[in-house]
Amino acid sequence: MNKLERLIAELCPDGVEYKPLNQIATMTRGVRVVKNQLAEDGKYPVFQNSMTPLGYYEESNYPANTTYIISAGAAGEIGYSIIAFWAADDCFCFTCPENLQSRFLYYALICQQNYLFSRVRRASVPRLARQVVEQLKIPIPPLPVQCEIVRILDNFTELTTELTTELTTELTARKKQYDYFRNILLSFGDDVPMVELAVIADFKYGFTDTAKDQGSVRFIRITDIGDNGKLQQSDYKYIDLTEESGKYLLKKGDLLMARTGATYGKTMLFEDDIQAVYASFLIRIRFVENTILPAYYWHFAQSGLYWKQANKLVSKAGQPQFNANVLRSVVIPMPLIEEQSRIVSILDRFDALTTNISNGLPAEIAARQKQYEYYRDKLLTFP
Repeated sequence: MNKLERLIAELCPDGVEYKPLNQIATMTRGVRVVKNQLAEDGKYPVFQNSMTPLGYYEESNYPANTTYIISAGAAGEIGYSIIAFWAADDCFCFTCPENLQSRFLYYALICQQNYLFSRVRRASVPRLARQVVEQLKIPIPPLPVQCEIVRILDNFTELTTELTTELTTELTARKKQYDYFRNILLSFGDDVPMVELAVIADFKYGFTDTAKDQGSVRFIRITDIGDNGKLQQSDYKYIDLTEESGKYLLKKGDLLMARTGATYGKTMLFEDDIQAVYASFLIRIRFVENTILPAYYWHFAQSGLYWKQANKLVSKAGQPQFNANVLRSVVIPMPLIEEQSRIVSILDRFDALTTNISNGLPAEIAARQKQYEYYRDKLLTFP
């Protein structure tokens, strides 16, 4: 038996009592402060309607190690402050008696967070009623059991945070390395011509239609280009293939560029074996045969060499616009096809490495989070 099992067997072998929250802790509401009273930094953070401090105040109204719940805005979020703070009137804060540890209460409430979210009233401002919180039933094991559970969960949280930081640092380093070598490989001497896209490419704006959940062909929208320049493999939308929409069918090797808004200039290489039509806020780029390899251009469109031009050429009056006329004047180094192929081969390997790490990062974090939630819920479930 481990320490926790021994404590439970010794101190609560027949189970523990569950009580409504309003019977075991004092719940009070914070006090509103005016934003112009707050500073950008200071001693005491002010929590209002989110887990991010609204600002900082010269006084505190709750001590360190207090558990609280946001009741409006980010309603249902549960916080625990290791320092004294000021709670505004959209916070429910808890003062615990001697037989209830505040950190244990925090973990017990986290177990019920999905229930709290389900009870939030979704009006103009999401709100969580006081009565919902007060009636939450909380297990009250003896204090030594509470302390051991908190110790285990705090250690698990620390380990998960360390792992996430390590994986994120690794990914950042690999991306920097990738960017460095991509820019090196795409920099040439005077023996390689610089060619305007207008000379070697054809451009066509996309098709205007309403995206649907069902249809005969996939409809690729501006939001379907991920931050990594790849086609998103989720949230598929479709349209019906007609004589008109058929004019916008993509061919394997076509490139799509976002031409407006915050994502302007972002470029995707279409490599899928599916029928797809592209939407009107995209420009299709198709190269003259034996001039530029599509994959070579895609790597170029991720580089600093491309973005230095794009950021100069884009029209920033109102919403950013990067239309076909502007795109035509982008210049690209055009080595021989064999050299392009060699560069693509090298950069594809870098891309696969960073993609694998990038895909693995959220998967690993999600696995750790599920593991954490499983053991947390198990530790906080008593007969």
